[in-house]
Amino acid sequence: MRIAYLECFSGMSGDMFLGALVDAGVSQQTLEETVAALKVGAQLEFSRVVRSGISATKVDVWVDAEKDQPREESWEGHGQHSHEHSDHEHTQDHHELGQQGHTHSHAGEMRKEPAVSLPKGVSASHGHSRGLTEIRGIISAAEISASAKKTAIAIFEALGAAEAKIHNTAIESVHFHEVGAVDAMVDIVCAAVGAEALGVDEIICSPLNVGSGTVKCAHGIFPVPAPATVELLKDAPVYSSGVQAELVTPTGAAIAKTLASRFAAFPEMRIEKSGYGAGSRDFPGHPNVVRITVGEAASNSLAAKTASETITVLEANLDDLNPQVFGYVMDRLFEEGALDAFAMPVQMKKNRPGTLLTVLCKPEDAGKLAQIVFTETTTLGVRRRDEIRQTLARRWEKVNTAWGEVRIKIASMNGTVTNYAPEYEDCRRIAAEHHVPLKTVMGKAVEAYVRFRGKEKAGSSPA
Repeated sequence: MRIAYLECFSGMSGDMFLGALVDAGVSQQTLEETVAALKVGAQLEFSRVVRSGISATKVDVWVDAEKDQPREESWEGHGQHSHEHSDHEHTQDHHELGQQGHTHSHAGEMRKEPAVSLPKGVSASHGHSRGLTEIRGIISAAEISASAKKTAIAIFEALGAAEAKIHNTAIESVHFHEVGAVDAMVDIVCAAVGAEALGVDEIICSPLNVGSGTVKCAHGIFPVPAPATVELLKDAPVYSSGVQAELVTPTGAAIAKTLASRFAAFPEMRIEKSGYGAGSRDFPGHPNVVRITVGEAASNSLAAKTASETITVLEANLDDLNPQVFGYVMDRLFEEGALDAFAMPVQMKKNRPGTLLTVLCKPEDAGKLAQIVFTETTTLGVRRRDEIRQTLARRWEKVNTAWGEVRIKIASMNGTVTNYAPEYEDCRRIAAEHHVPLKTVMGKAVEAYVRFRGKEKAGSSPA
C-alpha cells in the first residue's frame, strides 16, 4: 500500500501543505488549473526558498493581482474581533486594522486565515461576504474530480463548524469575507486536488506542533492555538516545542484532520520521495516547513492494507410507510451525507410485513440523519450504535470512450488493485445523451480501463 506521511513539526497551514505537495512531485500545472477552474480571480506563485538550511517550495496566492494579506474578522454581538494567524504572511510587525485589516498579533509569527463574519451586525465597510452555500456552489461548479469536490467541501464544512461552535451560531450563518473566502478556497481545493494527485492510498499525520504564546484580540489576550484550531484538533495529538508563534492555523488544522486517516509516529515504509513546503518566516534553528514523505508501507498486516474508521449505524422498522415516500427518504439521506442506506423486508408484530431501514454514516452526521428518519417516515424509534469499519483504499481514474469521459472507481489493497467499476452516473448520462444501451457504455468503459492498466504496467503512457 502506497502511503504518505505528513510531518507537522513546525505546524501546518494551507500554503505550506501546497508547497510540500509540489515539492513531492505534484505538478504546478495541476494546482494552477485547479485555481483557474474556481474562476475567482486568483493565481498561484511558486518560489524556491531556504528555511534554516532546508530547501523548500513556497506557494503564494494572488487575488485580483494583489498578494494575499490578513483580513478583518467580525462576529455578531461581539464587535470587531481582530487577530493575526496568517497562512501566507509571517511577520513580527503588527498590521493596522482598517477596512481590509484582520490581525492576530502575538510574539514572532502570523499566519493568515479566511476572515469570517456573521451576516447580522456586519457594517457595510465589510463588503461582500460568501456563505458556505455559495462556497459549496463554486466548488461544485469547478471542473475537478467529484472526489476532490467532496473532500474540499468537507474541509470547508469542518472549518465552518468549528467557527460556528466557537461563536455559538449555526454553520450556515458563518460567512467569509470575499477575499478571505477566495484565499481559503484556493488553499482548500488545491489541497484536495493535490492530495488526490499524489496517488497514495492513505495519508498519515504526525502529532502537530501548535506553537505557543498569546494572541492579542479586541477582547483581550488569548492563548495560542486559536479557539477554532483547538476545536478542529479534538482527538488529534498536539504539542508545543516552545516556539513563540501560532504554528497551526484553522485552515491547516481542517486540512490535516480531514485528509489524514490517522495520527501516528513515522510509519514503517520504503521511502520513494519527500517534499518540503515553506512558511514565510525563517526561525533561527527551527526549519519552518512541513514535510511529506511518500513510499510503500512495509507491513503486511491487515491494518496496513486497509483503513479503519468508526461509523454509526441507524436502524428503524417501518410497517406503514407509503412506498412512494420511501424513495424520497433515501434521496434525502444521501443528500445529507449518509455513507450508505438500504432496506430489507422483515416480518413484524401481528404478522405484518415491514421494512428495515439501515443507514451508515459518520458519527457527527448521526443526529441530523436520525432527524430525517423521524420527520420523513412513520417510525417512532431509531436504534443507534457505533461500529468499526475496515475499507480498501479507493481512488478515481478517468478513461475515454467513443462517447466521452467516464470515471472508474478503483479499490486497492497494499497497492494492488482488487476491484474496479465504471461510475454509474457517468455511464447513465452518456447512454441517455447518445441513445446507447447502458450495458454497452459500461462494458466499453471497463475495456478502456483494462487497456489503460496494460499500458501502465508496460511502462508507457496511455493515449
